[in-house]
Amino acid sequence: MSKLGNLGARLHRGEVGYDFVGNRKIWYGISILITITAIVGLAVRGLNMGIEFQGGAVFTTPAKTAASVSQAEKYAEEASGHDAIVQKLGNGSLRIQVAGIDTNKADNVSAELAKDLGVAEKDVTGELVGPSWGEQIANKAWQGLGIFLVLVVIYLAIAFEWRMALAAFVALIHDITITVGIYALVGFEVTPGTVIGLLTILGYSLYDTVVVFDSLKEQTKDITKQTRWTYSDIANRSINSTLVRSVNTTVVALLPVAGLLFIGGGFLGAGMLNDISLSLFVGLAAGAYSSIFIATPLVADLKEREPQMKALKKRVLAKRAQAAAQGEAPNASAADEPLDDDREDAAPAVVGPRDQPVSRSRGRGRPSGKRR
Repeated sequence: MSKLGNLGARLHRGEVGYDFVGNRKIWYGISILITITAIVGLAVRGLNMGIEFQGGAVFTTPAKTAASVSQAEKYAEEASGHDAIVQKLGNGSLRIQVAGIDTNKADNVSAELAKDLGVAEKDVTGELVGPSWGEQIANKAWQGLGIFLVLVVIYLAIAFEWRMALAAFVALIHDITITVGIYALVGFEVTPGTVIGLLTILGYSLYDTVVVFDSLKEQTKDITKQTRWTYSDIANRSINSTLVRSVNTTVVALLPVAGLLFIGGGFLGAGMLNDISLSLFVGLAAGAYSSIFIATPLVADLKEREPQMKALKKRVLAKRAQAAAQGEAPNASAADEPLDDDREDAAPAVVGPRDQPVSRSRGRGRPSGKRR
């Protein structure tokens, strides 16, 4: 842990660093590949929408039902005439979900299920959802997501600038697409809990992105008054200075979510935990990736297109070429030394121990300490 803390301090001071912005084409390619895979999975397999969105019924059997999941699935499909999804809960009961059945036929389906499973009819509980209510839930979910994205873009455009707002918006769409694509590939059911998870991970993704943007905004004040660093150099320094913080917060957030997903959902068989935990797990990981590898490099690309930044880059490269011709070490990366000493009007930094001047009168008039 002490080594990790020392590494974080060195990254923050700019003593070490990795060129994230310089290798941005690699990150863009990886993101495009993952996004295309997610879109293909979504187009081929589609989303497994829960009954909250398409209507249907959910039947829950008593604890320690003797029938297996495959048997219960077969009984439910024969009784309803529709596809059924069966989950075994932690107490041994079965959760049988049948989408698309009419609500007036639910009692008959419940009676047949109780007979086939060998349990009392009164012990089989049912929850009915009409298709119109499910459609309203879906519309409200899309409206909430749209309003959230609009407010985020407006806030970032006011607090920072429109380029950062655009980059954050692209990162959010990137995270949503990957998370939804994973749902399609895995086949997990999409429920209102999934929507809650999506909105939650968008907040986490924005948190990491805003932390980097705030550091970038602070370090690029009066950037055109110096000729040692380009905007991309300082953007790279901002990522490195906040890298350990972003990784630590993401790991700490992923640990309890992994417990919900793999222990609560996998071993205990809690269906609702699967819906929320998968979206949180995938979204948190995608959000941390996008804030580091997508959002900030994209801001650097957009800013480097400005005339002032183009002129600054030209001056910086010319100065580095001149320094290289004179045999001096060019400052090719913003991670090489702190930015605070980079202004043209700054005093030169003192490196190494300073030699104190020796006074010629030192020792005059003083006893030598020798005994006579």
